[in-house]
Amino acid sequence: MTTIDLRRLHIRPGDVREERLDIELEPFVLGGQRYEASPLHLPVAVRISQASGATVFDLQLDVHLTGPCMRCLAFAEVESRVSAREFNDPDAPKVDELRSDYVTDDHLDVGAWARDAIALELPEQILCRSDCAGLCPACGKDLNVEPHEHTDREPDPRWAALGELRGEL
Repeated sequence: MTTIDLRRLHIRPGDVREERLDIELEPFVLGGQRYEASPLHLPVAVRISQASGATVFDLQLDVHLTGPCMRCLAFAEVESRVSAREFNDPDAPKVDELRSDYVTDDHLDVGAWARDAIALELPEQILCRSDCAGLCPACGKDLNVEPHEHTDREPDPRWAALGELRGEL
């Protein structure tokens, strides 16, 4: 857990502080597959400013994730520039959205915030390439390497009842 002690910054209204730190990011597990971030110690820039009794936090980082393609299981990688903003009013009720979930006892949890911000920036599917054909559902071969179709397959006998209905309609 990487945190910033906000008390040591002594920020007054109108002040802006820049903090740079390295966080260690746990691997992401998506769909049972593991995606590693590199570098291991990810550099993060945090800008902290005070405005009208509340604190505004801005986070920026570049991340490179590697793991299996979600369609064909080949090597895939994702590059992303992540920017996030949090607002924290310590006088707001704890369940209010004006209070950041990442600030506890005057400590900003940069590690958890960065992880969540990265997760929000990830694509729906991590692919080896945008036109990945995936694996053949019949034989499991990689359709990117060996495109083919199984036209001579017998239909699944469990669908026979539906086939009979087609003729009646």
